[in-house]
Amino acid sequence: MEELIKKRSSAAIRKLLDLKPQTARVIRNGAEVEIPDESVMTDEIIVVRPGEKIPTDGIVTEGHSSVDEKMITGESVPVEKKAEDQVIGGTINKVGSFKFRATRVGADTTLNQIIKMVEEAQASSSNIQRLADKVASYFVPAVIGAALLAVIGWALIGNSTMALLSFVAVLIIACPCALGIATPAALMVGVGKGAELGILIRGAEYLEKAEKLNTVVFDKTGTLTKGEPEVTEIVTFDGTEKDVILSAAIAEKGSEHPLAEAIIKRANMMGISIPSAEAFEAIPGHGVRVSFSGKEILIGNRRLMKGKGIPIEDKEGVLSGLEEKGNTVMIVAEDNRLKGFIAVADTLKEYAEDVVKGLKAEGVQVIMLTGDNERTAKAIGAKLGIERIVANVLPGDKAKVIKELQAEGKVVAMVGDGINDAPALATSDIGIAIGSGSDVAKETGGIILVKDDLRDVIKSIRLSRATMRKIKQNLFWAFFYNTAAIPIAAFGLLNPIIAAAAMAISSLSVVSNSALLRTVKI
Repeated sequence: MEELIKKRSSAAIRKLLDLKPQTARVIRNGAEVEIPDESVMTDEIIVVRPGEKIPTDGIVTEGHSSVDEKMITGESVPVEKKAEDQVIGGTINKVGSFKFRATRVGADTTLNQIIKMVEEAQASSSNIQRLADKVASYFVPAVIGAALLAVIGWALIGNSTMALLSFVAVLIIACPCALGIATPAALMVGVGKGAELGILIRGAEYLEKAEKLNTVVFDKTGTLTKGEPEVTEIVTFDGTEKDVILSAAIAEKGSEHPLAEAIIKRANMMGISIPSAEAFEAIPGHGVRVSFSGKEILIGNRRLMKGKGIPIEDKEGVLSGLEEKGNTVMIVAEDNRLKGFIAVADTLKEYAEDVVKGLKAEGVQVIMLTGDNERTAKAIGAKLGIERIVANVLPGDKAKVIKELQAEGKVVAMVGDGINDAPALATSDIGIAIGSGSDVAKETGGIILVKDDLRDVIKSIRLSRATMRKIKQNLFWAFFYNTAAIPIAAFGLLNPIIAAAAMAISSLSVVSNSALLRTVKI
């Protein structure tokens, strides 16, 4: 019965293992060759036909198709794939044929890394497990002592048969099997359930910390917002709107920043041809400076303009008005003259407001951390119902903010994209990497959310708390059962055969109680 429950509990890993294809069709010496999946080498070109599983991670080089990535990302709708798009090993090709270049093979693939993380988490040991082990190290000698006292007591009375029976009964009934499996049984079920939900928990210590969690810090761009902003307003002081967008587009051409993409998108919509700058300098936390046709173009925030000695005080009213609407405003200057403001607004992610409400209902304080200015951050915070905002934070200072919160006695989870927020994720008590896609295995978070769904933040906390509740229940009943039964056995009121059956039932009850975690609604 225990074995059956364990098999059901580890179903998540088996499902992941079943995703791995056995063979791959690669192009070698100009011909298609079918080889075992584990023999695929990096940079080899692989052919995938309709209905086949994708053998390994890679980048599409030729063809077009839609791919079912549900088992990895949780997305029910197939994802369109074309040249330069990434594909994940183990996902299923639906309709078209395509070729792709293998980028990660063997143990490095996303699927294998997920399996490895789940297995390691299920085998890891928490502080509460180590406490149980330490108690057991004292408990066992105490039980042997109690058994010897029972023997001596009955021997002094002159009942040698009862002395032997009570000795055996004490040792059997107090056998700490249930104590030993109380934590790992619940842990295995909890981590397995998380894997099925697309929540990867890297170790037992994160479950334990999540139970005590009282503060969640969200990065703004790309976490609470979609990271796909659009230009909402252009204010000009020197030249036309087209002039301002042209200067900004020259400065931002080639940048992958979401705000830069919004400007380039608007320039394309306006039919503007964007020349390349002659010199480019990114100033972290401030903006960009470029040279073009003998002119210096600046685009950035107040700090950049102040550092370059460009006065904007008389335009502060206009700037503040745009920010109070929830816009991020980029200031454009050319040859030390203020050209204009470009207001860009990001859209909130689906369920962002519900998640903030849900966390508050769980008794968790929500904080937003952003490099954006305070007015814009407060406008977005007001929409979401977040009261505490930490704005104007440079990328390198995010970890410092986390340390300050920890110094206040808070147990802090940082939710971010796992790349730009890596220092803050590592510094926090629990780093939660969200929307990690095919880079899921390389994230720095202690909890990794495979799907780009903010609701999984609440699910991960609830799952952690539910798992810890099961562990505590198991430990309580294991201790209570063993301890309460010792006097009964010592006084000869418990037959060793009944004790043996009762001991087996105690272990089974712990495993069964752990298995009930699978039925808990998260």
